[in-house]
Amino acid sequence: MTKKQIDPLERVAAEMKKCVKCGACRAHCPAFSTFQREPATARGKVALAQHLCKGDITLDDGTYSAMSKCLLCGSCVEKCPNQVPTDEIVIAAREALAQRRGLTTFHKAVGQVIKNRKVMNFGALAAAVLGPLFFRKVPATSGLRLRFPMPFLGGSRHIPQIAKKPFMKRHPEVIQGEPGKPRIVFFVGCMTNFVYTEIGEATLALFRHLGCTVIIPKGQQCCGLPGMSGGDLDTVRELAEMNLAAMEAHEADYVMTACATCGGALHKLYPLVVGKRNPELKQRLQALADKTVDAAVLLQKLGLAPEETGAGAGMRITYHDPCHHRTAGITKQPRALLNKTPGLELVEMEGADRCCGLGGTFNVYHYESSLDINASKSAAIIATGADAVVTGCPGCIMQLSDGLKQAGDKTKVLHTVELLARKMRR
Repeated sequence: MTKKQIDPLERVAAEMKKCVKCGACRAHCPAFSTFQREPATARGKVALAQHLCKGDITLDDGTYSAMSKCLLCGSCVEKCPNQVPTDEIVIAAREALAQRRGLTTFHKAVGQVIKNRKVMNFGALAAAVLGPLFFRKVPATSGLRLRFPMPFLGGSRHIPQIAKKPFMKRHPEVIQGEPGKPRIVFFVGCMTNFVYTEIGEATLALFRHLGCTVIIPKGQQCCGLPGMSGGDLDTVRELAEMNLAAMEAHEADYVMTACATCGGALHKLYPLVVGKRNPELKQRLQALADKTVDAAVLLQKLGLAPEETGAGAGMRITYHDPCHHRTAGITKQPRALLNKTPGLELVEMEGADRCCGLGGTFNVYHYESSLDINASKSAAIIATGADAVVTGCPGCIMQLSDGLKQAGDKTKVLHTVELLARKMRR
């Protein structure tokens, strides 16, 4: 391998040495739970990456397959006695694979789409208008199912409807609040902008209720996590730079997001992954990370009174912790807000903090395995007898909805902010 090809792995060579091959990760890895093969574990991937770094093995189909079988959920990192950053190592290995073999057809397409907002807007409009040609409505649900097989989309998959008008096109860039109240940049995220616009509306309503000035930068882009999943770090850098420019153009106290995945990108992965590869951006990326905060955390910090804004109408709910929230320590804040919301009964499910099986593009390449991982989550939700499962990540909402519908269950899947703002948005 040339220097360019091994550079990504050289950056994490010291981290790989921390792994003593104890195997503690096996008990906590959702991928291993379904594949039951050593290469699916964190230990197996670290060993594989070490051999790749030494040049002992080649970047073949088997290597690519092994590295794709990771959800980047961080469970192994949390439970590892030596705190081996397997997620960072896997990202580096995927970047090395992309440099040696080239991006897959799917990730080439993903990269072209996510770094061009005009293309995304056009694609969303086309999907909203032409959707009925390719999908059929599933009775008694809000999802869609394919009329016929399509590449990367399983025929049994339930797909959420695309909004007819993106969230960002519904609002001005700056929505003035009360003098002296916080100025907040709202990093919307693709799923909220194009699919679950109701999450964006509820988030906006809550911060306007608190008197905040809300800024929705028109220049913001995808956070880049879909590209990072496939090793396309060039696209991630482009997006990070565009997002930096969009956020820095406005004076603000906070950069807020209602998407756990986007929050994980801005707060952790931008400085950790992009910053390490691009030292000239590191300081700016860290400054953005320091300002980034999850919507639930900020609502609690600013003193939201859920009894004034939320309503449950006698609803029994359970809560799912998104992986990017769990690894950031965002678990108590959403529950505290929900417990103060009138008419809600929060019942904890077994394994609330276990990965739902989405894992970004893991769900695309390994859909059936993704459902296998999700099956225990669906069973735990159903066992609570809850009317709805609540979470803080639009991606998890899509995955949980699919899993529950596959199980024939009608439990609703909602975002935390939807319940917190229900009284105001009736």
